Amino acid sequence: IGSIKTANELVADKRLLAYAMTVFGLNDMSYAQAFMRKVLNEGHDDSSAFVNKLTDKRYLEFAKTFDFKRYGAATTAFDSVKKGVVEKYVRQSLEATTGTSSEGARLALYFQRQAPKLGSATEILADKALFTVAKTALRLPEAFSLMDIGRQIAVFEERLKVADFKNPAKLEVFLKRFATLWDVDNPQSVQAPVVSLYAQSSGISLSQS
Repeated sequence: IGSIKTANELVADKRLLAYAMTVFGLNDMSYAQAFMRKVLNEGHDDSSAFVNKLTDKRYLEFAKTFDFKRYGAATTAFDSVKKGVVEKYVRQSLEATTGTSSEGARLALYFQRQAPKLGSATEILADKALFTVAKTALRLPEAFSLMDIGRQIAVFEERLKVADFKNPAKLEVFLKRFATLWDVDNPQSVQAPVVSLYAQSSGISLSQS
């Protein structure tokens, strides 16, 4: 990636583009070279820029990371690109690999990655994986999903603080609770309990102390 100096060069390298887009969950659009060229060349600073007209904010996140419009050839020298993108790719690969052994562990790792970026409880309801973790950790019944959406939001806002997920220690406590309850609800996972799989994959301690 360090050899790439322009947006056009990145888009022209199909392998690098596919790798980068996978990190932002856009791998199914890696074929759209003209589309991505426009996203990157126009940047995001101007309110009329192409990317600011898209409803899918993943493109905006991509444009902010590969900000050739603002930084030019220096863009790929930043750690956020050289190391940050690779770390995200490895993390997502880890989630996929762990998921083959345990769906619960995959959900926990996904929640650990996404939760610090949440701005409201509504975002949890809009993401099936995040919702599953939160519903399990809060011990909400299956019928909860049938409630009025306004009531669901109110319950989440009452029983959890999204801002707490920015605190690694508080997030770990929440995920420890989820992992434990997932194993209770899914006794078939006893041979590969979520608590231990999640701890091994995330590198954190899930001791009861």
